[in-house]
Amino acid sequence: MPWWLAGTSMVATTFAADTPLAVTGLTVKYGIAGNWLWWSFVMSGILTVVFYARLWRRAGVMTDAEFAEIRYSGSPAAFLRGFRACYLALAINSIIIGWVTAAMAKIVGMTLGVGKWEATVGLFVLTAAYSTLAGLWGVLVTDFFQFILAMSGCIALAYFALGAVGGMSGLLAALHTRFPDDAPLRIIPSLDSAWMPALTFFVYLAVNWWASWYPGAEPGGGGYVAQRIFSTKNERHALLAALWFNIAHYALRPWPWIVVALASMVLYPGLADPESGYVKVMVDHLPPFWRGFLLAAFFAAYMSTISTQLNWGASYLVNDVYRRFWAPGKSEAHYAGAGRVATLLMMVVSGVVALNISTVEGAWKFLLAIGAGTGLVYLLRWYWWRVNAWSEVSAMAAALVFSLIAQFGFGLSADDPRGFARLLLVTTVATTVVWLAVTYLTRAEPADRLRAFYRRVKPGGPGWTAIEPEAARDAALGAGLVQWALGCLVVYLGLFGIGGLVLGRPLQGAVAIVVAVPLTWYVVTATGTARPAARGETSVI
Repeated sequence: MPWWLAGTSMVATTFAADTPLAVTGLTVKYGIAGNWLWWSFVMSGILTVVFYARLWRRAGVMTDAEFAEIRYSGSPAAFLRGFRACYLALAINSIIIGWVTAAMAKIVGMTLGVGKWEATVGLFVLTAAYSTLAGLWGVLVTDFFQFILAMSGCIALAYFALGAVGGMSGLLAALHTRFPDDAPLRIIPSLDSAWMPALTFFVYLAVNWWASWYPGAEPGGGGYVAQRIFSTKNERHALLAALWFNIAHYALRPWPWIVVALASMVLYPGLADPESGYVKVMVDHLPPFWRGFLLAAFFAAYMSTISTQLNWGASYLVNDVYRRFWAPGKSEAHYAGAGRVATLLMMVVSGVVALNISTVEGAWKFLLAIGAGTGLVYLLRWYWWRVNAWSEVSAMAAALVFSLIAQFGFGLSADDPRGFARLLLVTTVATTVVWLAVTYLTRAEPADRLRAFYRRVKPGGPGWTAIEPEAARDAALGAGLVQWALGCLVVYLGLFGIGGLVLGRPLQGAVAIVVAVPLTWYVVTATGTARPAARGETSVI
């Protein structure tokens, strides 16, 4: 795949029917600053661009679960591969598909008067048909067109929403009347903000992005982002795909959703379900043609995500469970058939989950909480030889257990900003202590396996000098960290520059964008030489 197609597919996958609704809920409840829940993942995403995209490409695997038997050895590696594949495909994937479908069912119900059960079945049948028949090529190509359609519809809704409140000046005046301190409009909250407490803001910026596993923003890359990286033409395309994904995902997409969210605060103050404000604006203030167009756009956004999740989950179940443990040595046609059966299985499980999800924000935070503390092991497994298979297993198990105990045993609620911050801190600290202890209490991976892995992906860095004395020379960590910082700056300048233009601060927005453009060019060219290829050999592409 070329970089632009792979990167756009990543963006389309992270944009589903749930995304505008969740952003609306966050903005209405916590102001624009509430979006730091996911804006903070810029820092994780740019780490993938600078450090991990090429390493994934060199690994030459089909899924990130298969990585376990390249990095680790023996029965622990096999167990980790199978356990991770089942956990992600059936548990995590079902939650993701469930909340996306629940959001789309809410849209269909409010616009067409269809019940949640009927909408869920219809949505699954529609999307599973082409996902099953077309495979990854079909998913990526349809993602490209669906993303364009979905963004066009959201921009149109923002235009009509502003018209309903008297334009941007009318919107800002109405919000200032209701909130004289302009708290909902603050991108950086004040320290004593009731909307976004300082503790919560600190956890988002300092902990959340590296500590928590979240689909599309995995520390060190992974999931469907890694799947797209595997499919690119070479390492350069892998890097560019990841960079384009982060720029489009964080800088280009959010503001039409935020504008509609702010308009909904004026048009429908005090909604019991803030997420529904987005759909109410659509139903009440769009002309019939545009209402139909936006409904089609939502279908496109929904289908782009679900097709990926079904294809991604089926790849785990077939490649890492069925093919690896149950039926090795069969024909490719046989495994393609098994993939279709796996798709149907995930549809059934996800349908049950979808019928029991009430809010998208709650599902987002639940997934962040049960993955808190695992991020560090995913970052370090590439750069520290001592990490072993049991490090990953213990991190996943500990995060799940500690998170559930903190939520249901000690009452730390993800719905409360301070409670959610404490939940992430407690789970992260406890999980990190557990997996580090397990790492040192269990046997290290055999030296020959570690050397083979190092020579295959050539990560470099001081964490490998005990295995490969030349590792420190192979690293470009200092230059990489500079490029990471500049890459983060590019995305945030683009995000807040566009925000300045949208919110009536043209000078501020224009300056940010003008600075971002040459920095983007520098990051693109500099990262081309940041990670040296293996000395005397070519990378696995």
